Amino acid sequence: MNHFLLLFLFLSTQSMAQNYPAEWFTPVPRDGAPAWEILPQEAGPGEVILSKRNELGILSNFAATPFEFRGVKYASVEGFWQMMKYPETSNDIRLSVSYPFTREQVSQMTAFVAKDAGTEGSKLMQLLGINWVSFEGVQMIYCSTTPGLHYELIKSAIREKLKQNPEVMRILKLTGNLILKPDHHSEGCEAPEWKYYELWMILRDELKITSSF
Repeated sequence: MNHFLLLFLFLSTQSMAQNYPAEWFTPVPRDGAPAWEILPQEAGPGEVILSKRNELGILSNFAATPFEFRGVKYASVEGFWQMMKYPETSNDIRLSVSYPFTREQVSQMTAFVAKDAGTEGSKLMQLLGINWVSFEGVQMIYCSTTPGLHYELIKSAIREKLKQNPEVMRILKLTGNLILKPDHHSEGCEAPEWKYYELWMILRDELKITSSF
């Protein structure tokens, strides 16, 4: 993408920015960007991409935003998410194969390190022929289009991340009424908890009507 086109895109997105930080909409060259990434300039009218290239990246599950949930500390929502693929109890069927990390180790991971650990966990799930993960000894379907226990757990974890990290709270409030969009293409599963950007809009609406946060 040449510099003139980038300049055009930058100027055209300024009307979208209005009272929002301009860097949220600053175009990024496609050349060199990973194939999975949705770039900031791909936001439509009234939208913003939750890009990891700027401060909005703090809303990503990948972000190093420690939080405590049910008495246990986690390094990120991604670590919490991927941890559930790993053996939990002494009679866990998943102990019949060898995992590269312990559940506790994954819980303290962030970003792509946590995601990669989860990828290994998914491979072993396939090997074992299981479609569930676990939390506090309870098994739950990992990818379901119907909101269930896994959905509620992820939503609750993200809510705790919001409550326990002032900068997360600040950034979410700063998004105002913008439609939040992901910075990556769908990975195939259409479970509602995978759409973290929609969960953030739900929590943002909660903030507007309650002071319980």
